[in-house]
Amino acid sequence: MPANRSPHVLEGTFTNRGHRLAYTEFGEGKRWVLLMPGLLIPALMQEHLAIALAAAGSHVLTLDPLGHGRSDRPGDMKEYSIESFAHDAIALLDHLDIDEAVIGGTSLGANVTLEVAHLAPGRVRGMIVEMPVLENGLVASVIAFGPLLVGLHFGEQLLRPVAAALRRIPRWAVPFWGNIVLDAVRQEPGPSAALLRGLFFSHIAPHSAQRRELSMPTLVIGHHIDPVHPFSDAGMLLDELPRARLVEASNILELRFWPERVTAEIAAFDAECWSPRAVARTRRPRRRTA
Repeated sequence: MPANRSPHVLEGTFTNRGHRLAYTEFGEGKRWVLLMPGLLIPALMQEHLAIALAAAGSHVLTLDPLGHGRSDRPGDMKEYSIESFAHDAIALLDHLDIDEAVIGGTSLGANVTLEVAHLAPGRVRGMIVEMPVLENGLVASVIAFGPLLVGLHFGEQLLRPVAAALRRIPRWAVPFWGNIVLDAVRQEPGPSAALLRGLFFSHIAPHSAQRRELSMPTLVIGHHIDPVHPFSDAGMLLDELPRARLVEASNILELRFWPERVTAEIAAFDAECWSPRAVARTRRPRRRTA
């Protein structure tokens, strides 16, 4: 698709596990890519990357996991886990009759990507794993999100009118990334607390032995000075996955605000996953991209 032409964009929904899940479709063709967002953040955060990949010829989906964005937000913690999010992603592929896709995501979405690859490796053409949260980031994650869970759980009555007031702010009055931040905090606090409780009581990703069995091409994106998404977790994946390579971002915001370099790496990786030589799935030497 020519880079100077806006891709076709279509919003849709489907039902899985009795809940409505929302997705957005960018572009056309058969080179499918599925992108998922970070924790409590809407899939809208992936819009710029999705448009860039669609302009490069891919057919891109962004999925709001349960409890995120436009998808349903049940109040039962049992509805939320990395495994259930992965099953929802696979259900989206089934809903659109997609045999295989490059799967990717940021933070929570990165962990869900690994779970999809573990549960249904034959559906995953390649993985884009940005800022995974694995064993080395577990303690920092509890420290970071534990107080948030406590506040949402015990302060629900106080936070509910605040969230309602924030929802009255018109989207046109706030910049794009301002709306992303507001979307994370203007939701009803009860379901957000249930989501966090569900994640705290489930595994965060396939364990190391399971990850070592994932043979699909993988692009790992990591950065330094972030205890929740430590660079050591990205490096651990590089050692575990036989066909992984690393793109080192300068900081947590590069792909969002200065995206050209990393987006070009992702687009090249996606095209490579769909090239004829990728079908052989032979082991490739690892390389680091600075």
